[in-house]
Amino acid sequence: MGGGNSLKAIIFLGPSLSHAEARKILDADYRPPVKRGDLIPIYSENDVVVGIIDGVLFSESAVGHREILGLLERGITVVGGGSMGALRASELKDFGMIGVGKVFDMYSSGVIEGDDEVAIVFNPETLEPLSEALINIRYNLKSAVNLGIISESQSEDIIRELKEIYFPERSYEKALEIAHKKLKRNEFNRLREYLMKHAKDLKKSDAELVITTIKNLIYAEK
Repeated sequence: MGGGNSLKAIIFLGPSLSHAEARKILDADYRPPVKRGDLIPIYSENDVVVGIIDGVLFSESAVGHREILGLLERGITVVGGGSMGALRASELKDFGMIGVGKVFDMYSSGVIEGDDEVAIVFNPETLEPLSEALINIRYNLKSAVNLGIISESQSEDIIRELKEIYFPERSYEKALEIAHKKLKRNEFNRLREYLMKHAKDLKKSDAELVITTIKNLIYAEK
């Protein structure tokens, strides 16, 4: 990462957290979701740390392992979490990529696999999400199980049916539509109230953790 200059951060971020919110944590070079080829120009940079949160999925445009390994081989620190970054970090942790957050932990432990769990559609101009990630719904249904609102098998039934739905159409409304067919009225009402009032955005909180981790790395270098 070079000598005496302080580190600068390049962070690929989109729908998981707005750039405006991210800058409240760390003033960095925020770029849109990473796609194939975006990392190569960074190979020649010194005193840089790279954060990968959001990325293009489901196409030849998705950033590959080799491109990330190119950064790591040049001594550039790469931190991933939240979405695509969590998946790639789980795959490359043995090669030095740093993974943080619950989504990363779930990928690493095998609770989830594949980019289908974090995939959403978003507005290409504003980067605002237009659908809900399966991982967020899964996490909040698990919380509902832990609170005794629904059973484990009921949660699994809802998730199983949601996985069959094309990812751009996934939402809490769709999850509740499925739940309505499977739950008793009082169970459904409790679940709806919980999801509407208390659902946590796992990808967002993990994105914040990636940025905080990078911030701590930068200040540790000073």
